[in-house]
Amino acid sequence: MRACLSLFLTAGILFAQEQQTLVPPVRPFRFPPRIGVFTEARITLDQALQMALANNKDIEASRIDQQEADYNILGARGVYDPVIGGTNYWLKQVTPIASSLGGSANGAVLTKGWQFDPGVSGSTPWFGGSYRTDFLNQRTFTDNTFVLLNPQFPTSINLQYTQPLWRGLRYDANRHSIEVAQKNRTLTDEQFRLRVLTILQQTEIAYWELVFAYNNLQVQLEAVEIGRQQDESNRRQEAQGLLAPIDVVAAQTQLANFELEAYSAQTTVTRAEDNLKVLILPDRSAPLWSSALIPAPPASKPPLVPLAEAVADAIANRPEVAQAKISGQINESDTRYYREQTKPQVDVIGSYTRAGLAGSQVIQAVNPFTAGFQPLIDRLNTLSNGAGLPPINLNFGSSSAPPILLGGYGQSISTIGGGDFPTTQVQLRIAIPIHNRTAEANLGRSIAEARRIRNQREQTEQAIEADVRNAMQLVQSAQLRLDASRVARESAEEQYNSEQRQFRAGTSTLFLVQQRQSTMIAARSQERRAEADLGEGVAAFELATASVLREHNITLK
Repeated sequence: MRACLSLFLTAGILFAQEQQTLVPPVRPFRFPPRIGVFTEARITLDQALQMALANNKDIEASRIDQQEADYNILGARGVYDPVIGGTNYWLKQVTPIASSLGGSANGAVLTKGWQFDPGVSGSTPWFGGSYRTDFLNQRTFTDNTFVLLNPQFPTSINLQYTQPLWRGLRYDANRHSIEVAQKNRTLTDEQFRLRVLTILQQTEIAYWELVFAYNNLQVQLEAVEIGRQQDESNRRQEAQGLLAPIDVVAAQTQLANFELEAYSAQTTVTRAEDNLKVLILPDRSAPLWSSALIPAPPASKPPLVPLAEAVADAIANRPEVAQAKISGQINESDTRYYREQTKPQVDVIGSYTRAGLAGSQVIQAVNPFTAGFQPLIDRLNTLSNGAGLPPINLNFGSSSAPPILLGGYGQSISTIGGGDFPTTQVQLRIAIPIHNRTAEANLGRSIAEARRIRNQREQTEQAIEADVRNAMQLVQSAQLRLDASRVARESAEEQYNSEQRQFRAGTSTLFLVQQRQSTMIAARSQERRAEADLGEGVAAFELATASVLREHNITLK
């Protein structure tokens, strides 16, 4: 093959040599260099597979799919991330008062307030529960005459937890989303593996096509050399009067046909090489893009395993089977979730609050409740005094706040810490949908989908067994054709050599010699084709059994 490559890579190769001055020279055969090829590089099949795995754009796109699946899992788990928030506002409100007990003598009450209410809420990853806690902070001012503390500092800390008791207890939407995302990540891995196997098989086929293209080019160049030698011989014999001029024309016709095949073979080399480069090179700026890739094919090793073992290996390793299994697992998750949705909603809600309050004492000169009755009380007390009766005292209750409530913001927080004003509440919330047809329809559709997935898996396994059988038949036929083509080539060479000897002895004709030439060249080309077909058949078997990674020691990352 090296002699062939140096032959067609060098521009202006001339096969014609100077003959005796009385013999017209043979028309020179000029074999131009290939377009866009300036250097050469040897490459093995394993190297080509590794380069395809590292550089192929389709494989890179599948790796991006894996990254996106990782982000989907991260996003699904994000539902359990706590959410910190709160409200903050300032308020000024003037309220009209139409009652003498409204706390205002001028018909209006002014209220000013500021509130900051930070809180944390979220869901728990177990039993479908959710929680919320917030810390209320306020400062209020009012001119209401009934208020004993002004300004006031109301505070409270509130805890609430909601726990499903039926629907959502064992399985809820959050856990379903995470589980499906994880299954989809595994599914993406199998899709990536399938894409890798497909690309590696395409690379193997492209490599063997390049091997055939180079070998066939060598055969065609050898044919040109044979035709040139025949043409030279005929010219000498025609000059000596041993052959008719028409025999020289026949040799020239045969040589021209061989040249046509050589030019076509060179085009096939370029096409096969570009196909391989597209699969294994990252882009057109790669150094090997302008190099001639010289294949060094390994000896093809037809698989020697029984059909049943090969089928079992394929079903165990083919990504399509794993994909069908994962699809079934995702369907099981869907069915479990939809079955959960058919249950009534029963939740228990527990809440606990600790309140706090403090403020500045308001000094009141008169009791606002009895101030309007004071003139009447004074008159009654005068009459009671004259009659020897005790005076009337309408002052009731206390006009001052308890000491625990006196102070500023710190005192309000202190009452929370002491748990002086707790509130505990437990609620039972029940929601029973009538019919619940939406959930029942989703459950029924999911169960029907499970049957579809089972059918698809059975079809997939059947198709895989057919692939294995066809691949093994292809390898067997390719091996037999290679053996037969070798016999045919050896026989054709013997026939050609025999016909040449008879022609030189004058017992044969140029026509028969040229027929033997054509038959020999075709037999050599067929042998090269059979060698490549055997390599491609082995590649098809490796894809059918998903053994290409193992056979070529490739580890996916």
